[in-house]
Amino acid sequence: MEIDVLIPAYNEGSTVGRTVAALLKLPQVRRVLVIDDGSRDGTAAAAAAAGAQVIRLSRNLGKGGAILRGAPLVTAPYVALIDADLGDSAAELSRLMEPLQTGKAAMSIAAFPGGRRRGGFGLVKKMAAWSIRRCTGQVMKEPLSGQRLLHRGLLEELSFPPRGFGLEAALTLDLLQQGWPVVEVATAMSHRERGREAASFLHRGRQGAALLGELWRRRRRFLRRERGPAGGGS
Repeated sequence: MEIDVLIPAYNEGSTVGRTVAALLKLPQVRRVLVIDDGSRDGTAAAAAAAGAQVIRLSRNLGKGGAILRGAPLVTAPYVALIDADLGDSAAELSRLMEPLQTGKAAMSIAAFPGGRRRGGFGLVKKMAAWSIRRCTGQVMKEPLSGQRLLHRGLLEELSFPPRGFGLEAALTLDLLQQGWPVVEVATAMSHRERGREAASFLHRGRQGAALLGELWRRRRRFLRRERGPAGGGS
């Protein structure tokens, strides 16, 4: 199994190096591409020093835009989407491989351990889970998880180019409705937990707005479920 990893990163100079290093220790990871999304710190330098190929964007495009900018550079059969702040726990990507290797899934999503400190009220997460269940019938524990492994070509199956933090829900919705099997896998991944300070609530606000935007673009699907044949797709 050969994997290219895409890491969108914005001002993650303190963590991205350890994340890249952990991923490159996995024998299946062929290359790590860090998309520096207009950072103003040492993100690009830290990523390059750890062994990543760095794509520097002159302005901040948001998570979805950064991923789509890096996607054409992926040449391995599989692509992993990984957040920059996982640190050493990024090695848990190995747990997402089995469902794809055995044909159980076309995309596997990392579920984080239970018992984590909750900083917010979970409204965006609940909205994402509800929309996926309403449109596809599938119950998701971690609908907003940014840690995913999928067949390379499936990034091209998005109905609309995702904007900002709407990427994860949009990808899950579109693939499930096209009939691709998606599974969640328990991992021991960990990343920076956000609290209840102003910056964290602002982040959640942007995340919620991006999610609402993706749902609005797919609003007809709430009136009828548009699912393809199980395991299908093109």
